[in-house]
Amino acid sequence: MKKIILIPLIVVILALLGGVAYLFLNLQEQKQVNEDMQELARLDKQEMEDEYERFTLQYSEMKTKINNDSIIAQLTEEQLKTQKLLEELKQTKANDAREITRLKKELATVRAVLRDYVMQIDSLNRQNERLQAENNRVKAELSNRETEIAGLSSEKASLSQKVAIASQLDATNIVMQLINKRDKPTKRIKDCKTVQVNFTITRNVTASNGNRTVYVRVQNPGGNTLNGGGSFSYENRSLEYTMKKVVEYTGEETTVATYWPVSQMLEGGQYRVSIFVDGNMIGTRTFAFE
Repeated sequence: MKKIILIPLIVVILALLGGVAYLFLNLQEQKQVNEDMQELARLDKQEMEDEYERFTLQYSEMKTKINNDSIIAQLTEEQLKTQKLLEELKQTKANDAREITRLKKELATVRAVLRDYVMQIDSLNRQNERLQAENNRVKAELSNRETEIAGLSSEKASLSQKVAIASQLDATNIVMQLINKRDKPTKRIKDCKTVQVNFTITRNVTASNGNRTVYVRVQNPGGNTLNGGGSFSYENRSLEYTMKKVVEYTGEETTVATYWPVSQMLEGGQYRVSIFVDGNMIGTRTFAFE
């Protein structure tokens, strides 16, 4: 009789132990996923902080290159706004999605305002330089001709650099999706048949219109590029790209979608997407997949 009772009791205990072990392993796996997502959010937040700090420094540099008190006051005001947003970002938790999204939009506004001031200061500096050149010509006549030419060469180089900065394109709203064999988005790496990357090239009236070749580079968790069968030049070196697309840019906001048919085994983890146009990296973002 005791044996008949003991056997079912042992079976129940073993089942309970198995259930506890399963729950423990499941909790550990979920904990790792949460930690990966928190790390991704932290990296995204750090990138935003770096950009806010860079813009704050640019305002300081611009104030040293102009003597217009009114514009200097405006630059100071915008710099204080940027510093305030930076402090808000530093005090925001990386997992506060709503606040991070708001500060991302504010960052795009700061970038646009900074570009406008670059153009204004460039225009004022050109006027001042023309007046100075004319004054030197009257005072020095032919004896200062070589000095004027050297100054004009320096001015041209400075102007070209400023125009290049103002006309550089920006990519926002970067999204990487995994598409399954039914052309539906999926979160599972093993079901992915196509990698889709969407983004928006922002409006920039200073950039020249025409066709642009856009290169999309996707790096897997090991840092290797998902091979798209070609390469492009960036900062005097050759980089592999994952997708390439020619788009017509008119200076207005342009939405771009690119696709990469899966041709190699994908692994779970963090993927970095980088967008390149005209030899510049115009946007980058990281994503995590199981």
